[in-house]
Amino acid sequence: MSKHEKWMQEALIQARVSTSGFSAPNPHVGCVIVKQDEIVGSGHSDPAGGAHAEINALRLAGESAQGASVYVTLEPCNHHGRTSPCSQALIDAGVREVFYAAPDPSPVACGGAQALSGAGIKVVGGLMKVEAREVHRQFLYSIHTGRPFVTVKAGISLDGRIALPSGESQWITSETARNKVQLLRAERGCVLIGGRTALVDQARLTVRELSAVKQPTRVVIDSHGTLPETLPVFDEEAPSIRFTPQPKWANDRPISAIPDMLGVLKQERINGVLVEGGAKTISRFIQAGVVDEIILYVAPIILGAGPSWTSELGVDTLANAPRFVLANSRTLDEGLIHANQEITLYSRNLSDFITSE
Repeated sequence: MSKHEKWMQEALIQARVSTSGFSAPNPHVGCVIVKQDEIVGSGHSDPAGGAHAEINALRLAGESAQGASVYVTLEPCNHHGRTSPCSQALIDAGVREVFYAAPDPSPVACGGAQALSGAGIKVVGGLMKVEAREVHRQFLYSIHTGRPFVTVKAGISLDGRIALPSGESQWITSETARNKVQLLRAERGCVLIGGRTALVDQARLTVRELSAVKQPTRVVIDSHGTLPETLPVFDEEAPSIRFTPQPKWANDRPISAIPDMLGVLKQERINGVLVEGGAKTISRFIQAGVVDEIILYVAPIILGAGPSWTSELGVDTLANAPRFVLANSRTLDEGLIHANQEITLYSRNLSDFITSE
């Protein structure tokens, strides 16, 4: 690993740091500032509307930023939004050179590299870009596809069940696995379920175990338009959107094909959706070909009967079976007899996008 890769690796670590409130729908960028082979400033993105990673790193670096090298996981932004351009802040700080991993494809924020170069700052792009694409997959792939990045999550038994025939499902997975789901909700910034799950589980879909400045938007597909307004998922604790045949509440939207509903969410500045169930909703999203990532929490328990997480997928031949690429697998609660497995799979399109040159 070169010295430049070493420092970019530190920036990627910053990008993976979980913060209060997270940054959805913005990317969670990491930045380190290096001078005389030492980190003099580091930072990651604050929740949307707060300081970007470069600004937080510059604040820590202070006057040491002058003549320093900057390593950032995404091209510095070059626009006035809720914050000032990071490119101009780096210019004003007098940094000597900037290395960034992935270019910013946003038509609104791009152009930072050109602005820096025009100010006489050395700019190098593409350093560890594959690793950066993986870290920023939600933001980058959402812009690439023009719709929100879709993650399907399921907590399942060894035989793929999400509940007993009676409907009992609390709790199949471990507390650690459930806390991971809280993190996923915050990172995606939007949680989606079907109407039956909203009714049977009385789900709130909020982030409870983490200190979240901004709660995720909750989305319910109410196919029959029969859900009562008094359900917990429609309370004032977080924003909610209901897709229904006959809209009648303020946050209702007309139900339509899944790609069209994702288009509506994109218009709401949502770039990530966590599909939590139930089996019918998960199956519909997979059938629609819009699932980019699957995260399974597998508990060491066998239920023997009850609905599976894709019980309504309706695959008739192996040739028609949806196929995904294994991204990683790891053990939660290492060393405990009730340890759960966390398995992450990517769609082939996403895998190709991350690794493409």
